[in-house]
Amino acid sequence: MAEPERVAAVARFMLPDPTEMGRIDAAASRSVPVATLMENAGRAVARAIRQNMRPCRVLVLCGPGNNGGDGYVTARRLAQEGWPVSIAALAAPHPGGDAAHAAALWRGPVVPFTAQGVAGFDLVVDGVFGAGLSRDIGPDVADVLRAARRVVAIDMPTGVDGATGAVRGYAPQAEMTVTFCRLKPGHLLLPGRTLCGRTVLADIGIPESVVESQPIRTWRNEPGLWRTPLCKVDSYKYSRGIVSICGGREMPGAARLSAAGARAAGAGLVRLAAGDSAPDYRMTAPPGLIVDSGPLEELLKDARRHVWVCGPGLSVEEVAATLPVLLQAGRDVIADAGAFSMAEGQPERLRGAAIITPHIGEFSRVFGKPGADRVGAARQAAARTGAVTVLKGPDTIIAAPDGRVAINDHATPMLGTAGSGDTLTGIIAAMLAAGMPRWDAACAGVWLHGDAALHAGDWPVAEAFDLHVGAARARAEVEAQKVFG
Repeated sequence: MAEPERVAAVARFMLPDPTEMGRIDAAASRSVPVATLMENAGRAVARAIRQNMRPCRVLVLCGPGNNGGDGYVTARRLAQEGWPVSIAALAAPHPGGDAAHAAALWRGPVVPFTAQGVAGFDLVVDGVFGAGLSRDIGPDVADVLRAARRVVAIDMPTGVDGATGAVRGYAPQAEMTVTFCRLKPGHLLLPGRTLCGRTVLADIGIPESVVESQPIRTWRNEPGLWRTPLCKVDSYKYSRGIVSICGGREMPGAARLSAAGARAAGAGLVRLAAGDSAPDYRMTAPPGLIVDSGPLEELLKDARRHVWVCGPGLSVEEVAATLPVLLQAGRDVIADAGAFSMAEGQPERLRGAAIITPHIGEFSRVFGKPGADRVGAARQAAARTGAVTVLKGPDTIIAAPDGRVAINDHATPMLGTAGSGDTLTGIIAAMLAAGMPRWDAACAGVWLHGDAALHAGDWPVAEAFDLHVGAARARAEVEAQKVFG
């Protein structure tokens, strides 16, 4: 695939935040009139409603901005198809603007913007505020939205912050959300993702060249954004990479799970540094796993062992005795679990790690509670530590120190089981050891982990996930080929 085509293919993963989308809209308006884009947006919403719902009594709620303008067009298009439609306006559009022009074309019924007025309609189309909302909505708007029985949202349910997915005061549960050009972070981040219902992405005529020319920092985590290293005809165990894992005395299962994840993800060789506990580890180690008993300083003399996992199953004392040594030796370290207990309230103790993988509780202990803007908090943590930060959850956020972020929604709640995170560290380590850049390795590991869980059956335990990682990697390569050729 030629480079321009690859850039275009990767651009589909962009998740512009409201500020970035504003720049895209402004740039697009220099070649496509806003009125045309608004007409296309309203037509797309009306089409999605017609395709997914039966004719019913519809009330379109319109705000004073362009989101409301899209609502006026939606109402007109539905009415032209014979649907009984009324409009309720929060406020009149700004005079002379494109939304005002769209409003002037409406010839149908207008009802008061009240909760009582909503009650008589079967479907409410929410065109009050879009993804760019930056303040809490007032109780008057909340009461009207709360009275709706069924909601279709234009761009984003009113009250959902398009940048963070957080609720600003109140937001309705939409049955469907129709957005334009690209998904926004709030469509993937919780609770926004669930409040959107089914999300429909519509092309409204914004030129792809305009989208691709804009500097976007947030992406949807999918194969094609990255590509796992290929196993070539001349590949061998050292070219595929060595993963080394620090094993703890009291919780050996965590290191074993991490090792299983690394092996399943394609690491050429996995070694477990267990020190005095090596005899116990060897009793249950699978044949392909090497257990080392030598001192860490001795093991580090092997320059091929540049990727290390430190934290799963380790006590605070064990992390304190190993992590500084690994960092001083310049190794690429994935820090997890016990590393966050060691660094509680002292994030500088993680500086030098390649990748850190905290869940929300661990993140809070080290960096403080992230608040509503978890993407921003993950970016700050990455910048502060210099480490790619994987903030784990149902909408895992992968943040690079340079500000790039990927949001992963390719997963399942079944990952919420003990040991799942240990498997993830091993998968990421295998990607890093194979030569992937840090952010790419973390993104790939998170997706593969989620895909394996999606195929692991009903109520799987952590030990089951690694059995499906190889097939996940094969599926990822099929998708990546569509971008990389």
